[in-house]
Amino acid sequence: MSDPNHEARHFRRLEQGAFMKLEHAASLKGLLKPFKGKGDLEDWASQCFALRDELIALAQRQVLAQACRHPFHLLPVELAQQTTGAGTTFLRWRRHDRSAMGVALWQELMASTSTPVNLLADLHAIELQRIVLNLQISLLHTLGRQARECASKAAQADDAYLRRMTAVASRRSGAREP
Repeated sequence: MSDPNHEARHFRRLEQGAFMKLEHAASLKGLLKPFKGKGDLEDWASQCFALRDELIALAQRQVLAQACRHPFHLLPVELAQQTTGAGTTFLRWRRHDRSAMGVALWQELMASTSTPVNLLADLHAIELQRIVLNLQISLLHTLGRQARECASKAAQADDAYLRRMTAVASRRSGAREP
């Protein structure tokens, strides 16, 4: 719960305007529609991945850039990008020397008496923004991956149907011959 008396002073949360600049950002446009086949699914997968990449870029430009500036760069923990083996990028807390990573570092930073009290609201705002952005990035990545898998399955279904229809047509044309 945010304390209205202690608003972030050094960090500005992303507002709706930042998201509206992203293509299709206002909704899961395209999810609940009748997909007509492999091509529609591949197109939607591409849209999900493109939106994920735009969201990652937004996080880099507006969230990470702020979190790396003064006074946050003076802290023993930093917000950084982590690229996963699955091909996406998330925001993670880590030590400057990269010896440790994770939300436990942020929790330690918040609990430490050496962390300036006037930065607590900002650090809280950064963490809330990080949590939400990582959720959004993860969902878009998963939706895109699932759509690609469905496109592959649709292609397999098309191939099986066409093989069968070709066999039927061959038998019909063969039966008509004298």
